[in-house]
Amino acid sequence: MAALAFLLLLLLLFLGALASSSASAAPARRPPPFPAGTPPLLRAASSSSGGRYAASAVASGGKAAPEPEKKTKNPFRAHYFPQELDHFTFTPNASRIFYQKYLVNDTFWRKPTGKGRGAAAAPGPVFVYTGNEGDIEWFATNSGFLFDIAPKFSALLVFIEHRFYGESKPFGNESYGSAATLGYLTSTQALADFAVLITSLKHNLSAPVAPVVVFGGSYGGMLASWFRLKYPHVAMGALASSAPILQFDDITPWSSFYDAASQDFKSESKNCFSVIKAVWDVLDERGSNDKGLLQLSKTFRACKTVKYVDSLSNWLWTAFVYTAMVDYPTPANFLMNLPAYPVKEMCKIIDAFPPGADIVDKAFSAASLYYNYTGDQKCFDVEGGDDPHGLSGWGWQACTEMVMPMTVSNKSMFPPSSFSYEEKSEGCLASYGVRPRMHWITTEYGGHKIDKVLKRFGSNIIFSNGMRDPWSRGGVLKNISSSIIALVTEKGAHHLDFRTATKDDPDWVIEQRRQEVEIIQGWIDQYNKDIAHMSQ
Repeated sequence: MAALAFLLLLLLLFLGALASSSASAAPARRPPPFPAGTPPLLRAASSSSGGRYAASAVASGGKAAPEPEKKTKNPFRAHYFPQELDHFTFTPNASRIFYQKYLVNDTFWRKPTGKGRGAAAAPGPVFVYTGNEGDIEWFATNSGFLFDIAPKFSALLVFIEHRFYGESKPFGNESYGSAATLGYLTSTQALADFAVLITSLKHNLSAPVAPVVVFGGSYGGMLASWFRLKYPHVAMGALASSAPILQFDDITPWSSFYDAASQDFKSESKNCFSVIKAVWDVLDERGSNDKGLLQLSKTFRACKTVKYVDSLSNWLWTAFVYTAMVDYPTPANFLMNLPAYPVKEMCKIIDAFPPGADIVDKAFSAASLYYNYTGDQKCFDVEGGDDPHGLSGWGWQACTEMVMPMTVSNKSMFPPSSFSYEEKSEGCLASYGVRPRMHWITTEYGGHKIDKVLKRFGSNIIFSNGMRDPWSRGGVLKNISSSIIALVTEKGAHHLDFRTATKDDPDWVIEQRRQEVEIIQGWIDQYNKDIAHMSQ
């Protein structure tokens, strides 16, 4: 599931400009990327922060509506919904309209007929994907599970893009221009967007009683679970995949993410783990002067000579972290084109080197599997890069409400790192002119003692996680009640269950999806019975 988005990972967010060093001076250092900030849960590896405020490439808000409907090459059609900017105030700017993109597939939907009685006459359910921190097509095309199950349920599929991402930018090219515009980028506004759009869509389709189930992965999974809790009258159930809703405050150990990512590699090969753990100091030593940086740039096949030694560390770091996240049992191209079980394949590369081989060569070769599995990259854009999935708004979210404390322990294969609320606050103030609300998420949605709290008032939520995914440690891993279910697989990765079924799927993935379908079918059956009883 998305996503979210998500999530995923921690390049240092929105760095200020750095002064160039002279040819004779030691290269400038950038702070290490991941522990210093909060990760976009599903971030493309080639994306970059692009400066203090990254500019949008697409303008749709604040202007005339886009075409109401357009064809895409994928099995859905794109629409644009006139959405209010601010759902929670009545200030003059609140009623400003922007156009929120959403995708629809009605191929298998059982439309309301108004004839007959019982379940056969009821409209099919509406399955809604709650969009993450990126272009909605990216998540739709990587959520084949919904397309796989739509025929069984006679379901309408709807994928809603998150405000400030993709084409759904309220201020067009100026959306990321300042805190004055970015202030409307919050999870609560996004949830309200979903509620308004879903309600309006059902009304326009003459299907007010059609049951709604929300789906989401990563950050999108967090939103799906929170949507069920905040808007139970709109959605009667939620499937939240790889949703780290407990990655806040002190609920989950701060080192858990990097400990888990490291364990993925260590479980394949202790030598592989040791090589990666040792490479960081070697990079620092060799990259301490311009001559060393030039040689490392050649080793890393950089398109341009790198200016900062930490750029090389970031490049490796990204490859190892994301590969742990998407350690899928079948080939996939969600973030990059990768083979089945890519962590195992990376470790095979490292272990195949002869004794005495250079440690940097080993680490580079392993990381190249992530960046160049297809073998078509002649060089690597180690510094810079683009943002192919439109994810740069996450920096603002991480500096306002999505504060997930993360550290790196000595047990990890990454360099040790600490977390400070004070340093986080100062960094966000420097980048955006705002300070984070450190504990807002748990205040708004809860999280502490979640088993006792949700048992008393929550229902109809599936939390699915795979333990190969480092984000799983911040997820719900145990059943909370008979209707709030945790489905956990030992070898699953980041929202693996949302991917299209293939003939090579292992039995445990097939079983996980089967259970999800069975549980959702039970929700819908009970809902339709209740509706039928009310109409008698």
